[in-house]
Amino acid sequence: MYLKARLIVMNFLQFAVWGAYLTSMGSYLVAIGMASHIGWFYAIQGVVSLFMPAIMGIIADRWVPAQKLLSFCHLVAALFMALAGYHGMSAGSAVDFTVLFTCYSLSVAFYMPTLALSNSVAYTALEKAGLDTVKHFPPIRIFGTIGFICSMWAVDLLGYQTSYGQFFACALIGFVYGIYALTLPPCPTNADSKGRSLVEALGLRAFTLFKQKKMAIFFIFSMLLGVSLQITNGFANPYISSFGDLPKYAHTFGVQHANILISLSQMSETLCILLIPFFLKRFGIKQVMLIAMLAWVLRFGLFATGNPGSGVWMFVLSMLVYGVAFDFFNISGSLFVDKETDKNIRSSAQGLFMIMTNGLGATIGTLGAQAVVDHFTVASNLPMTDGYRMAWWVFAGYALTVAILFALIFKYKHQPNVRA
Repeated sequence: MYLKARLIVMNFLQFAVWGAYLTSMGSYLVAIGMASHIGWFYAIQGVVSLFMPAIMGIIADRWVPAQKLLSFCHLVAALFMALAGYHGMSAGSAVDFTVLFTCYSLSVAFYMPTLALSNSVAYTALEKAGLDTVKHFPPIRIFGTIGFICSMWAVDLLGYQTSYGQFFACALIGFVYGIYALTLPPCPTNADSKGRSLVEALGLRAFTLFKQKKMAIFFIFSMLLGVSLQITNGFANPYISSFGDLPKYAHTFGVQHANILISLSQMSETLCILLIPFFLKRFGIKQVMLIAMLAWVLRFGLFATGNPGSGVWMFVLSMLVYGVAFDFFNISGSLFVDKETDKNIRSSAQGLFMIMTNGLGATIGTLGAQAVVDHFTVASNLPMTDGYRMAWWVFAGYALTVAILFALIFKYKHQPNVRA
């Protein structure tokens, strides 16, 4: 029980760091005149995920215990996020894009690898204690979602949704977590490289997983589904807030507290995480991922049809669907990789999963989404909210296409008695 409590705190802080800015940063960028750069601020998370998780995973596998590397990454990320906040505070309305983007990017570069590292720490600790990761990890992971929600609410209620204050909040939580990570259970490295090739010694063997047809197809679709991951994080808050330009919606709860409304998405995760063990054992990885893909179709489609007034129920339903869309893919995918790879390359394999989803997928998706949003909200003559609606329909169509292709191409026979 003590071990679970320690991992619960770890997950709470891990995602509280992210929740402080991830859903509200778009509105801050709009407030300082950088609406056209929203895509780049979210895409940089994908760019750094192309190499940083793999590099840190290799280091954790070979040389530095994962919990110590986790601490180092969070402390460095907190420092650069604090610098981003300081620039925003000192510059006021004259924020320099280059300075802000550089500080933010360096912070994100050290944060993104910690998503995989924290999973490795949890899986290793649970297995050393003789516990089944599929059964015991999801309930622990719930507290990561709770941490994310707490940060979102704090930023909203403190009035930081459109200010640099969200960066300071992120930095403070990150610093606390960096210190706490040093107290986590030790994760052994595999430093003995005697008799191994250079590829094995560097931990690069995880990339040979692409030689397996099943894993190659899984990683490719992970990338395609990863395209959807950051779209609502970047554009949902500005979209809902844009209804404030219309008199009949200006004083609705959703417009005034978009972050709290969006936090329903994370609240739904708490239930969906608990459902993952049941769904994985009963239906298997293919069906669970297909359910996630169809949930993304609903997520985007409901955004396109809802509004903060009489249609707010569609927004609420879209938020509730998010738990299935995000968790059934991210956590189930992580567990699948964990079960299908050798323990000696576990951190590297998790890093590879991150590269495909939060790396290639999220980068392509966020920049593509920015182009689509700009087309309908800037290049066309449509009102802002109508332009956003058209963009959401495009995103829904993409998610549906990926789901259909996945159902036809990914072949994986589910065995009810096998955990993965």
